Amino acid sequence: MLDLEELWNRPAILAPTVFILAFILYQFIRPSKLPDLPILGAKPGEWFPLQRAKWRNTKDMKTATEIAYSQYRDHACIFPVAGAHSFVMLPFKELQWLVEQPDSDVSMHEQTNDALQLDYTVTDPRLVHVPVHVNLVSGLLTRETGNLVPDLLDEIQYSVEGLWGTDADNFKTICVYDVMRRIIGQATNRVFIGLPMCRDAALLDVGMSFAQDIPLVSTVLRFIWKPLRPLAALFLTIPNRIHTNQFYKILRPEIQKRLTEYDARRADPETKAADQEPNDFLQWSIKQAKTLDDPYFSKVDTLAGRVLLLNFASIHTSSFAITHVILDLASSKQEYVEELREEINTVLAEHGGKWNKRALAAMPKLDSVMRESQRVNSFVTVATNRTVVNPKGVTTPSGIHLAQGTTVCTPSYPVFHDPNIYPEPEVFKPFRFAEKRAENAAAEGGDNNASYIQRARQAFATTSPEYTAFGHGRHACPGRFFASSELKLMLAYIVLNYDFEIQEKRPENFWFGMNRVPPMKATINIKRRTTE
Repeated sequence: MLDLEELWNRPAILAPTVFILAFILYQFIRPSKLPDLPILGAKPGEWFPLQRAKWRNTKDMKTATEIAYSQYRDHACIFPVAGAHSFVMLPFKELQWLVEQPDSDVSMHEQTNDALQLDYTVTDPRLVHVPVHVNLVSGLLTRETGNLVPDLLDEIQYSVEGLWGTDADNFKTICVYDVMRRIIGQATNRVFIGLPMCRDAALLDVGMSFAQDIPLVSTVLRFIWKPLRPLAALFLTIPNRIHTNQFYKILRPEIQKRLTEYDARRADPETKAADQEPNDFLQWSIKQAKTLDDPYFSKVDTLAGRVLLLNFASIHTSSFAITHVILDLASSKQEYVEELREEINTVLAEHGGKWNKRALAAMPKLDSVMRESQRVNSFVTVATNRTVVNPKGVTTPSGIHLAQGTTVCTPSYPVFHDPNIYPEPEVFKPFRFAEKRAENAAAEGGDNNASYIQRARQAFATTSPEYTAFGHGRHACPGRFFASSELKLMLAYIVLNYDFEIQEKRPENFWFGMNRVPPMKATINIKRRTTE
């Protein structure tokens, strides 16, 4: 072991040692912009309460959020979390105020960029900072969802039969998350890039790997002192760059082909070949790019990057959602599954056996199952995360001043489990929201407009301060209406065509930092249903 004198004479060891010690000391003594509020997880009289509370809260996020909600229900508090800024958690009653603030005061973009370290984890940060694709998702994708139902159903049938099998005599064990992630990947990319690319196994694998790279690498980067992050990122983001390049390499020929065909159609409009253009996100992106003045948007790699970002944003969250609901149904009552089948068969018969947007909208129990599963298994613990960007700061309705750079949030997980909002919150009641719809409709009598509004408020894709699975306000998930249709169509197909062996107990979810994810190795036994 080195003694102090020897250490002093070895600068190669002394310099980094002093640097590390100075950094640790700085973390404890640096001035804070946080307001004078109670610190969640701190103990009275202890030294360095903020730093110690970070680890306590991170080790048991569930308890931390429940305590924050119960002890500070009507007041703000500081919510320290390891590897992240210390949040100022506003009371639930101020959630609506927060989402109504202008982007010039509080920014979701800045908070997301920091949380996922997107300037490092995405190889072309301009894709993130100039997100023109968001308009396509919130606008065109939402409007086209009804027209895309046949393609979605075709891909769901193809992928489910391929991965779940068609054996109607013997039960088969499947790992729910692994199988559903692949099915979601194929179905979603059918809408993003069409056939046959959506079935390219290598492209799907690389896209899923990239979606794992971002949260893992960003978590590590947030623990590294900010001045050192660019250097650390050179090494930590190697997998990100490899997977990005692999994804681009597979997709480039298809994009180049479409760009060439697009220009050829515009050069010879009399052929009217434009009517035969693919109806998918990639084609919409090409059209959009051609209307923009900057040639950057029409570059092959820019277009490929937008598809890759959408894969990251959509496939994992949808995979979690469908995994949760399948595990919920497979560990509940058989009568629930039968009741779902009855609704689906009845509505399909009313629509001539054809799946379409109207048929999906006429299945309140199917919609309720998805909404209830997301309530019980919410991915997020806090909601409406924002970063204060106004140089003068902002002041909350309760008079708390938040300085520029402060990260602010509101509770989510404990709201979903509040018995005053959701009776028996720990119980999975698949038709909770369908029953609420029926109650509201009965109360409204014959008022069709009021009845429609009440039904819409209970819908899977509808957000509210009490239901933040998709966020809330103008920055709620822009693709939630498409995701809702895709997930309901997928669940309906599975329920109609497969039997589950009902399990006695649902496998437990687990926590990853501030997020809760499904048990990724959980299995169920399934078999194909015989045609009656």
